[in-house]
Amino acid sequence: MTARIWALLKELKRRKKIKYFLLTLYCLCIYTGLYPQDLPEVYNIIFYNVENLFDVHDDPEISDDEFTPDGSRRWTVRRFNRKLTNLSKVILNSSGWEPPQMIALCETENRYVLDKLLSFTALRNLDYNIIHKDSPDDRGIDVAFLYNPGIFDPLEFRYFPLTDEEGELIATREIMYVSGIIDRSDTIHIFINHWPSRYSGLLKSRGLRMLAAKKLRSQIERLFTKNLNPKIVIMGDFNDQPDDISIIECLKASSDIGNYRANRIYNLSAGWPDNYQGTTKYRSQWYIFDQIMVSGNLLEGQSGLFTERESARIVDLPFLFEQDDRYGGVKPLRTYYGYTYQGGFSDHLPVILQLKSVP
Repeated sequence: MTARIWALLKELKRRKKIKYFLLTLYCLCIYTGLYPQDLPEVYNIIFYNVENLFDVHDDPEISDDEFTPDGSRRWTVRRFNRKLTNLSKVILNSSGWEPPQMIALCETENRYVLDKLLSFTALRNLDYNIIHKDSPDDRGIDVAFLYNPGIFDPLEFRYFPLTDEEGELIATREIMYVSGIIDRSDTIHIFINHWPSRYSGLLKSRGLRMLAAKKLRSQIERLFTKNLNPKIVIMGDFNDQPDDISIIECLKASSDIGNYRANRIYNLSAGWPDNYQGTTKYRSQWYIFDQIMVSGNLLEGQSGLFTERESARIVDLPFLFEQDDRYGGVKPLRTYYGYTYQGGFSDHLPVILQLKSVP
């Protein structure tokens, strides 16, 4: 009698499991019905000024002496490796669950440090490819582009050096141009910038950034002439803010995003002061030097790739900050504060743009 009761209980338990299974299947069917599967694909591209990503070797061709084991920074292999690990942590966490498919960087010394970033850290599992060229910058710092070859198929890349009005080369970073096809569906044109700094003084250096803006503008106009409604993304550390002359007048990047036209450039960073404190801080003042701009047809969303104003933002991960005891609030957690080693990340915060693709 006991055996029959036990068998009956097992049968009831089995039927109960089947009942729960059918209920779960029913709920899944309702869920997929409410949320159709033809949602747009999402692609993330970040820009990050990684602040002095130097190797430990002295290059006699550039001014990198301070970033050597015997230099003023006491830049050792251990510190270099920690910097790489820190940067990989930022990249991996910058876009949520999925790592970014495209990464634009500046202040990288050479191809070696990029290879180490992708081989020494957790990024080695993601199979990024590198586009890079040594720049004429006195300190040897360059811009670079990393990409997932399963998503981005490069078509062309070029570098545009900065020259003065007489055509003489200026020893600073070049503007990088990369075009390619995203996910075999649509072509994108990307400009990566690191304009001359304000180190020598705002007024003294302003002319150099205006030259950079005019150089970039000429290449944008070339694309508008050569291509029908090209989809353009402009990212970088401009060392100027969205309302400075170089951005507004020379580059002609508009902040009037609510009334856009296809062949114009719109600065998605222009609205950030209402929502963000900035991308870098000097003393008590935050600045939006790291910006994202796009051509108007990327904001239309009618076919292929598109984006939205709110899809451009500052990456403000909590571990990127430390308390600012002197000026109040917080500030970016840097590798060095002056010449004091802190083991942090960068003096800039990354910025990210989310692109979507209409099915």
